Amino acid sequence: MFSWHMLLIQGNLFWNEVFHLVSCIPQNEMVAFAGDMNGHIGSSNVGYVGTHGGFRYGSRNADGSRILEFADGQNLVICNTLFTKQEAKLVTYVAGPVISTVDYIMVRQEDKAKVHNVQVISSEECVPKHKLLVMDMWFKATKSWHRKFQPRVRVWKLKKENTCEEYRCMVGDKAEEAKWKGLAVNDHWQEMKGLVMETVEDICGMTTGPRRYTRKHSGGMRRLLKHSEKRR
Repeated sequence: MFSWHMLLIQGNLFWNEVFHLVSCIPQNEMVAFAGDMNGHIGSSNVGYVGTHGGFRYGSRNADGSRILEFADGQNLVICNTLFTKQEAKLVTYVAGPVISTVDYIMVRQEDKAKVHNVQVISSEECVPKHKLLVMDMWFKATKSWHRKFQPRVRVWKLKKENTCEEYRCMVGDKAEEAKWKGLAVNDHWQEMKGLVMETVEDICGMTTGPRRYTRKHSGGMRRLLKHSEKRR
């Protein structure tokens, strides 16, 4: 799940980076893209019927068109536009007399059916001047009776002071030797993530098999079983 503020990176550079990042997410994974996108998509869905649900506030501007183009290119739907709401439940930005909608939540078209409501909590601010935007999604619970064992890193060993100190030193040494200068933010993060995971695996090790449980009987059951064995 991703959330950015448009003021961090502006214009085409922002949307080009986001388009590339979302394109790298596998199709079998869910995407929930949310945040202040600094644009007005308007109430009309002309030209973007699959992306814009038709229920919105205000009129479209150039930045709003860019948001719609991004969503359309990534096969996303803007969830704010799927439900009929009162005006107070549509406005996400209030600064004195200025009111508008600049905060949006998007999901992939195949996940649209899971979205059951999107609303603005007008009495709550998530950041100054921005109202809290909430989305309700429903998922089907699935039961897995025979789960295949997957080894896990024994991270609980880091609770020991000596193990934790060894981990810190090793990560620090590897970080100093790493050549990350000039890498993009996402590539830098992936390299750092790989370094941390490799180090903790080397120090803590991996689990070797599923947890085994020993069945314990109560005192009455033990006596019954013992009596049964004597009769055989």
